[in-house]
Amino acid sequence: MLVSGGRRLLTVLQAQRWPFQQCRDMRLVQFQAPHLMGPHLGLESQAGGGVINLNAFDPTLPKTMIEFLEQGEATLSVARRALAAQLPVLPRSEVTFLAPVTRPDKVVCVGMNYVDHCKEQNVPVPKEPIIFSKFASSIVGPYDEVVLPPESQEVDWEVELAVVIGKKGKHIKATDAMAHVAGFTVAHDVSARDWQMKRNGKQWLLGKTFDTFCPLGPALVTKDGVADPHNLKICCRVNGEVVQSSNTNQMVFKTEELIAWVSHRTVPPIDASPRLAPFPAFVPGLQVS
Repeated sequence: MLVSGGRRLLTVLQAQRWPFQQCRDMRLVQFQAPHLMGPHLGLESQAGGGVINLNAFDPTLPKTMIEFLEQGEATLSVARRALAAQLPVLPRSEVTFLAPVTRPDKVVCVGMNYVDHCKEQNVPVPKEPIIFSKFASSIVGPYDEVVLPPESQEVDWEVELAVVIGKKGKHIKATDAMAHVAGFTVAHDVSARDWQMKRNGKQWLLGKTFDTFCPLGPALVTKDGVADPHNLKICCRVNGEVVQSSNTNQMVFKTEELIAWVSHRTVPPIDASPRLAPFPAFVPGLQVS
């Protein structure tokens, strides 16, 4: 959330349900709890629900999301068994949610990728992806405070879809792109507009990457739980007021095209970052704002 003068920011990403979509999404999280030592991996029992401790179910599982994703189907199958096992659920009030992916190698971002956002800003729709990045140090948990830097007077918000890359690749074809995706999460692309648009030669990097400028999560929803990533309601509320409301069907460049385009110019390794920073973001990896 963003806290300043009483302002609180909440980002929301909601899938439009389809008849054939699974009724129970696999919602992976990283969390902490007072009775546990260090970060743990878990599953949200449902959207907004409590947490199933995956490391208690199988102590051999990694305790970080990046290590979990690196092991691919072997660890995902354990998580599926845990979801079906009717295990005890930690109340949501007793856990602290971390970003679903932490310390990625890269955060690759795509700007001006929503048609309605381009119209709102009165700028032309891009003819090719506009790529920028955020430092991994800007990533914080979904409910952590965003620190407003005293150097900026124009901090702004943008809710984003983040794409989490779970398999390394280079020169990927668009038709093969989804095979590299582990899942999706929600991101908040916080920006210092004065540093992005007026200072530092109008380069975007500094304006996008102050500490805490990339809240993520809470959950990484595996791709089999998202019927259509390009039909997701996405909105942002400040003090209960909706300040952004859109749909990922407004994306200029779709997920598959972006993965292919970026993979021909940079390598999104498994520990690359999320953009899971604004969407499209790779988390680890590709982000769009």
